[in-house]
Order: sequence, then C-alpha cells, then structure tokens
Amino acid sequence: MSGMPPVGEKSGIARVLVFGFAASLLAWVLLGPAVSGTLARMSGRGMRGPNRGMSRMGGPPDAAERVWEPKRSYRSPFDLAFAPEGATLAVSDRTGRRMYVLDVQAGQVTRDVELRGQPMGVAWEGDGKVVVSEYDAGTVAEVDAKTGDVLRRFSVGRKPVGVAVAPGKGLVVVCDYGLHAVVFVDLKTGRERSRSPCGRHPYFVAVTPDETLAVVGNLVPMGPATDPASSAVVSLIDLDTGNNVKNIPLPGGSTNVRQVRVSADGRWAYVAHTQGRTILPTTQVERAWINTNALSIIDLTGKELYATVLLDTIHEGAADPWGIALASDGKTAWVSIAGVQQIAKIELARLHELLAGRGDIRSLGLYGASVWQSIKDNPSKRGELTNRLSALYAAGLLSRVSLPAQCPRGIALSPDGNQLAVASYYSGEVLLLDPGSCRVTKTISLGSQPGPDAVRQGEFVFHDARHCFQHWLSCSTCHPDGRADGMNWDLVNDGIGNPKNARSLLLSSRTPPLMSLGIRENMEEAVEKGFQFVQFREIDPDDLDAVRAYVAALEPEESPWLVVGRLSKKALKGQDIFEDAKVGCARCHPAPLFTSLQTRDVGTQHEFDRTGRFDTPTCVELWRTGPYLHDGSAVTLREVLTTMNRDDKHGRTSHLSPEEIDALVEYLLSL
Repeated sequence: MSGMPPVGEKSGIARVLVFGFAASLLAWVLLGPAVSGTLARMSGRGMRGPNRGMSRMGGPPDAAERVWEPKRSYRSPFDLAFAPEGATLAVSDRTGRRMYVLDVQAGQVTRDVELRGQPMGVAWEGDGKVVVSEYDAGTVAEVDAKTGDVLRRFSVGRKPVGVAVAPGKGLVVVCDYGLHAVVFVDLKTGRERSRSPCGRHPYFVAVTPDETLAVVGNLVPMGPATDPASSAVVSLIDLDTGNNVKNIPLPGGSTNVRQVRVSADGRWAYVAHTQGRTILPTTQVERAWINTNALSIIDLTGKELYATVLLDTIHEGAADPWGIALASDGKTAWVSIAGVQQIAKIELARLHELLAGRGDIRSLGLYGASVWQSIKDNPSKRGELTNRLSALYAAGLLSRVSLPAQCPRGIALSPDGNQLAVASYYSGEVLLLDPGSCRVTKTISLGSQPGPDAVRQGEFVFHDARHCFQHWLSCSTCHPDGRADGMNWDLVNDGIGNPKNARSLLLSSRTPPLMSLGIRENMEEAVEKGFQFVQFREIDPDDLDAVRAYVAALEPEESPWLVVGRLSKKALKGQDIFEDAKVGCARCHPAPLFTSLQTRDVGTQHEFDRTGRFDTPTCVELWRTGPYLHDGSAVTLREVLTTMNRDDKHGRTSHLSPEEIDALVEYLLSL
C-alpha cells in the first residue's frame, strides 16, 4: 500500500507503533491552518466591512496596474536553461523581477533584464530568444538574449509558471497555474491558439523531442483527500489536437510535483515530488514515517506510471526534491534536493536495467538485492519500490552531495554534458558543478544581495528541512508557498484516526484560534508546535521568531478569476447571493477576513471526528485551497454548496438554481 511506511533494513512496525502511540500522548500538534497578511492592507485592497464582501470591483481599485513587489530587492534564481550553443545561460529571478543572461565561461552576468510580476519558468525559443513566464502579470515575455530587449509579451492567464517551446510546431506551451490549464501560444501571431484542462495547479512542462506530447507536472492532488489513493497527476497533452490525452496518477500521497524532464529518445518522462504517508498518525518522523521524497518515471509509450523510486536513505530524508537534469545519453540523472541543500546523482541507465529485470544483482548484497530480485522474477513488482527506503543507495545507483547552496531549485545540464548549473534560490547565485563529482567549480553572483530581514530569514527556515529530525520534510512540504498541499494529515493534537485537510497559512496571524478544531490559541503557538510535534526538533528561538514573521507577512494574491482586477458579471451576481441574508454565507464569512473566527457545525462530522464543530476558515484565496471542508472531502466548491450541504447547514443553498450556484462559486473563486 502506498500509505504504509517504507521498509528499511527491517520493517519494525510493531516497535514503531509502540513508540508512536507513546509519543502520541505527548503530541497535541502542529503547524496550523490558515495563515496571514495584514488587515490594514486588505482594507486597502478593497475588502470591506461586515455586511459586504469585496468591493464591487472584486479587489483593489488599482488592481489592473498593481504589480507584485518584494519589500527588499532580493535576488532569487528560480529556473534556468542553457542556450543550444551551451555558452550562455538564462536565469529567472522570482523576487528581483528580472531575467539574467550569463556568460558561463566568464562567470558573469552579461544582460540584466527587468520584467513584470514574478519571473519563473524559462525556455530558449531559438535565434537567441528566451521566453520567461511572468507570474501574476499574466504574460510570457519574449526576450532577445543578446540585447536584453523584451520583444513581445504573450497574454496567457494571470498565473503562468512553467514554459516550454515546440519550435517545429511554432508553439510556446505554458502552465496556467491559477486556472488548472495548459495554454498554447502561436509564436507567429503571439496569440493564444488553444488551451487544455489538466490537473490541479500545473507547475512545469516539457515537450517530447518529436513534439507530439507536452508532459505536465501538476503541483497538488486533484481528488478528494479522503481517498488514500489521492495524488497529484502528470498530464499528457497532444500537441496536434491540444487535447488532454491522459492524467496519470502518481502513487497515493504524492504531491509537490516540481520539475519535469523528458529523455532524449522521448521514451521516458521524469518528475520529482514528495509522497506523504497520510494514513499514518504523525506520532514520529524517523525512517519516513510521515513523508518520503521521490522520482517517478512515466512510460510515454504506454502512457502509464512505470516506477517510483525514493531519493531517501534509511536514516536521512531527501526533503523537497525540485529540479531534474538528464544526460543526453540516458546514463545519468541529477536532482536538486531543495530542502537539504544537496544534489542527487542517479545512475539512470543501470536503474532502467534493474527496473526491466535485466540487471546483474549478484554484487548488491543481501538487502540491496532483495527488492531487485523480486523485480527480476516479476517486473510488475516495480511498484514495491515506492515503499523501499535505500533501494537506490543499496544498489549503488544513488549518491548525494551537499552544496554550498540555499534551497537549490532549477537545474540544467549544458548541451555538451560538461557543466551542471544550479539555481541557489536564497543566496542569489548560480552554481556551476562538475557533473561527475557534483563539486562546485564556479559560483556566479547575480548581483548585490542585501542581508536577510526577519521575513526573508523565516522564509528560508520554513523551506529548510535540516530543522527536521533526519531531514524528512520542511514546513513547506505540507505548506508550499505557505499554502496547502491538498492532503489529509492525522495530526495527534486531537487524537488519532481522524485526519484533517492541510490548511493554508494565509491570514493565520489574524484568524485565531487555529487548526480545524481551534486547538492552537494563535499562529505563534501553532508554528512552535509544528516544529516540536511534526518535525520533532526544538528550533532556535531566533529562527522560530523569523518563521512567525514570514507567516505573518504572507499576503493574498489576486485571484485569476478576476477580469482585469474586477469581478466578472457572473461573480457580481454571486456576490449578491453571498451577501443575501436568506442564504447566510456572509453571516459566518464576513469581510474583511471572510471568517467569523468561530467554530460551527455545518453537518460534516464523520465517524471518527470528536465533534461536529469546526473552525470557520477564511474564504480568501479559495481558488487555490481545494479540496475543501475540514477533511478535504469536497473536490470543488460546487460540491460544498450542493452534495455536501443537503440539510442547508452550510448556508441555505438548496433553493438556488444551478445558474445561481455557478455565480456563487465564481464569486468565491474570485476572493
């Protein structure tokens, strides 16, 4: 079962359970729900008093002109890509709002290009041109790498992240994170040609060498969190028709899907992600009891999941894998492990031999050979690898090297295979590595970097899994970007056996008490207990205060459902329904926080819940907090208002027409 603990040298399940239940007596737990921003800033963004929702414009009056700005000009390299000739590197800077062009041999920045929004995904178009997504600006910029000029901007939806180019088809393929779609832009006209639905929050995309498929990694699960098999999916999109051919589920509990790469022969796709062990209570963290970290292989010929292997070892997690680079000969893969500041090197050709049941296992030793012998006897048993810690390491297929980096994210291999480039997000640097030894040969600064204030330091600690016992997870594992991973977790702060859905941390400093049952008095307590009872570490007081500062500084993003910063006509109708006393939504979700800060019984209690009264969450950013309800049982807001509300305890909605429900949903998604 995907939810069972991975097997180490021995399973030790009985020992673990005894320890776990003893530990549970101590643990009233965790890193709570909801999250933070400032009430004053929200009021300034058009959110009004108790009897109204957002302003009739649906957001800040100047939303069309507003651009995202960090408080300090930190440099944070997010993604990078080598030019086809290999001498030049393009690097996006998410917080500095820039893209850099680097001369790799000279080790210096040759072009510093100011962009809009938050620059994220990067890809080379050809003829010295680069495309880079501008998250929250709604555009992809086409940049001349030689001159640094922005040649064009393509409108693609408010939240673009990953980008890829299919030059033979004249297409730019863009992940529309906010609206769960892939957008196809015609390079000749610069206009959107079509779009295709995919999984929940598409993040990165890769195009097969023959340009038949786009392979899309979707960040979080798309199903109900009550299903143990719920997982993020990899979407395959036909580039000729623009249709979604298939959503391929990863193993149950898989989330935080980041980089996607396709092999040079087009046979395989690889994705990096985490895999939560969500059917188990969080009574301990050692030996991957709560979380593992994985590389999944997709068979593009059969259009199915081929295998999932763990990047962890028995005593050390590989928290939050992010970027992937592949050798053109198919022999080696490299994975940046953002949470532990490492690079993993995988003997990929040998791995595929063993996965096919053809490898020589005589030299692997007793433990190293066991699972591989099972696969050799019956290749369909590859699925066992998702529960086998150290299968790669014991077979001599995995080595991990620590880097002088701070949260390494994007990673790319030069076309000649001689240099590996890694984006060190919080230090504002690009590291060049020898691909064989994974040792740093050169460090390229992207410019001056101010010392971190409390918020920046807290953000780094939030993403640094070295604060966790054995490095299995970070705060961001369950709360990517301070939001939620879409999973249910059985936190022992309210007993065992009643999992609750992870909640966004947005506005948590303003919406006490926290957790689904209101167990934590405030955000400050919830953060401390999260380190103690989920990461099983006592954190340095200064780092603890810094994380609290980061969580308190989180601000709502403008919804991708707004139209040039305003509510659509349908959403305006939905706002009237929301504020109608006969419906009653605003009674429990009054502006500006869209929560009454009270617990309510809305008819969602299940067999193992201690009570039917749950904390009323904020409605702000509902567009990115699914699945919904305290147990994640509602995949969509429509389900919340209809099938999950038959007794009208969660607002009186049974009398609303389908059109009125649609309008109400669109308003809620616009908050």
